[in-house]
Amino acid sequence: MSPPDAVSPVPRGSAARKAPPEVTAMVRLISDTWARAEPYLPEMSQTFYGLLFTLAPDTRELFPINVEVRRGKLMRAIARVVQMVDRPDDLVPFLTQLGRDYRKFAVETRHYEAIGTAMLAALRDQLGDAWTPDVERAWAEGYTIVARSMQEAAASDPSPALLSATVTDHRRLSWDLALVRIEPDAQVSYRAGQYMSVEIPQRPRLWRYLSPANAPRDDGSLEFHVRAVDGGWVSRAIVSHTQPGDIWHLGPPLGRLSVDRGSGRDVLMIAGGTGSAPLRALVDDLARWGKNPNVTMFFGGRTADDVYELESLRALESVNPWFTVVPVVESGGGIPGAEQGTLAEVVTKRGAWPEHDVLVSGSPSMIKATVSRLLVAGTSLDQIAYDPFTLD
Repeated sequence: MSPPDAVSPVPRGSAARKAPPEVTAMVRLISDTWARAEPYLPEMSQTFYGLLFTLAPDTRELFPINVEVRRGKLMRAIARVVQMVDRPDDLVPFLTQLGRDYRKFAVETRHYEAIGTAMLAALRDQLGDAWTPDVERAWAEGYTIVARSMQEAAASDPSPALLSATVTDHRRLSWDLALVRIEPDAQVSYRAGQYMSVEIPQRPRLWRYLSPANAPRDDGSLEFHVRAVDGGWVSRAIVSHTQPGDIWHLGPPLGRLSVDRGSGRDVLMIAGGTGSAPLRALVDDLARWGKNPNVTMFFGGRTADDVYELESLRALESVNPWFTVVPVVESGGGIPGAEQGTLAEVVTKRGAWPEHDVLVSGSPSMIKATVSRLLVAGTSLDQIAYDPFTLD
């Protein structure tokens, strides 16, 4: 049970609103005190979970059997989100999606209250004399804004909070990469480019976010591309142990990546590794139409093995004149016509991409590096869109 880590969503197409000075001051106080407390996260986490499970014992069922797997992640995630309250254009859409997603846990108002109380108590114990009335007020107000927004979003969503799906196909594409196809028990109402949280039987209560690599199909099936990452409890289990007949649980679709066919702007897609999945789904969806904006996708990774989807993308390119795919590898060869370097380097060599909508998908580090390089190259912030991403 934790919000997406590390990468905040970027709005596209509108200027960011400025927070009132008092909110900015509140966030500065929160950030300063968190910087002092974060080095002691293990100690704070022990206090946090101990008090949370005392105040609301049923919240224990929301976490993995081994809480150490999540040690510190929930507190760190809450703190990062609270520090966004002075950026409403970033925060509101993010919390709306997070609140919708948390419905799968059957989280109630009293759970939010218990989490907030435990969070503040853990901070107070660690900060000692630095925990002043002003600091307490700042943290309490910041957390209240976050919790209220999530609860309002959850209450306003009429879609199912949780669905089950059966694994119908599992194929190893390489030693650390698998394609998994599932068939949900009911139609999933999602748009191409979105992602959803999944729980697998091999790792109960360890939810992870995955992006379907296909646009909605008549038969309702979903295809996921999963790479096993170092320390990835869920990704390694999916690649090595998933088999047909397994029952997965799915949270509601989330995410804002999309292509505006009526905007008159061309589209630049930048995909790193399995981050190609939501962008491939968008191309798959566009292929249903006769006329589309020009779409250029840079698909890359460290080695040729990371560009695993290239053959499929080139097949789409061959029958859709509006679509161009450019492979990119950081080192080694093995791909004819591939450009050398990081995605950020190769894309920005061609300039700032004016009059383009820019969609970025990949790991948090890839997204950060690419977006930063685009901004330095002169790409406008309101051209760029990406979704939060959770590390496994």
